[in-house]
Amino acid sequence: MAIIKEGSIWSYKDYLRLWTSGLLVNVGATAFPIALAVTVLDTGGNATSLGLILAARVLSGVMLAPVGGVWADRLPRKFVMMGADLFRAFIALILVFVAAPSIPLFVIAILVFIMGAGDAFGAPAAGAIMPTILPSEKLPAGNVARGIVIKLASIVGPGIGGLSVIAFGGRLTFAVTTIFFTVGAYLLYPITEPKYVKNVEAPKFFVDLKEGLKTVWSMPWVAAVIAMASIQLMVLLGAEQVLLPIISRREFGTDTVFAASAALFSVGAVISALLAIRFQAKHPGLVSISVWGILVVATLVLAFPISPTFVMVGYLIAGFSVGPWDAYWSTAIQREIPQELQGRVFSIDHMGSVGLMPLGMALVGPAVHLVGEKELLIGASIFHVVICIAVLFVPGVIDLKMPKKADYSQGEHPKA
Repeated sequence: MAIIKEGSIWSYKDYLRLWTSGLLVNVGATAFPIALAVTVLDTGGNATSLGLILAARVLSGVMLAPVGGVWADRLPRKFVMMGADLFRAFIALILVFVAAPSIPLFVIAILVFIMGAGDAFGAPAAGAIMPTILPSEKLPAGNVARGIVIKLASIVGPGIGGLSVIAFGGRLTFAVTTIFFTVGAYLLYPITEPKYVKNVEAPKFFVDLKEGLKTVWSMPWVAAVIAMASIQLMVLLGAEQVLLPIISRREFGTDTVFAASAALFSVGAVISALLAIRFQAKHPGLVSISVWGILVVATLVLAFPISPTFVMVGYLIAGFSVGPWDAYWSTAIQREIPQELQGRVFSIDHMGSVGLMPLGMALVGPAVHLVGEKELLIGASIFHVVICIAVLFVPGVIDLKMPKKADYSQGEHPKA
């Protein structure tokens, strides 16, 4: 039996519960689209309807993210996470009973849209709970380990979903995801959180929401990084996600390159995150954004798809761009933002990161028709690098914290 080293993040029982819960919940979340795809196609849907239904969940998560952030700062975060997981389990369970070839696709779309509320509430609470269960010096390692969970789930979850579909069919695979969500929620219950001291009169909901937005706006480095990620993911990742499967099938006559490239991207991200946690960066923002620039390798290998190996190795390298964010970005938010505001800031981060991606994906087709596929991919790559350079000039971005001479009298928040 392996012995947990004293003082490591794994020696903190609440963190171990959170990590294990996150593994199960994320496996369930990534297995869910497999069951959904089979159900939609069995119901007579096509690629367009499936894409719209999948986008409904993303849209819901983006729209409701600020709401989830407010409640993550009002209630014990473990209960917000448990509620989100159990809510997703409930929707998956409904699909077990209603999913049938005769069910209208709009009913499935509505249920999937509603399920996105669980994503909107769970993500901000998961980020904000970390400082309450780990000491400050352990946060980078804890955030990396949480990031690795998500990447592993993106590889393992679809495989489990596929095997379940083969063994039990699409409807019963929804039951499998229900089990993952439910057990993940159960593991969170023993976590102990400190009690927050609140005002006798709780502020109105929109006051809380406005305070979260004001916090982000008053700290230029936070607002700049969120804005950077939002427009870059819309342009570069939107093009990459749409064109990778198309180019894979057209150039190589198989979907294998598509699947392998996506998996290798996650592998690269895991390796990069592990390296980042061992490297104590003097300027974490500079390191994160410089490495983030490597993401252009993905679009460049698609612009010049010389061979399957060339594309897959390119995606492995591109995956390295993600790792430092797990080590530095979440930790910076947890250290620099007051504890009572972190749920709202993480929700705005979540909303900003993925909010424009559906729009970017929708515009890829018209953009390819207008300027050409290769030109779009090269242009997106150049755009990505230019934005990376530009954002470094925003005060605080290089160090992921407010400059020492910041004037907090104007509404800026000091280090928590």
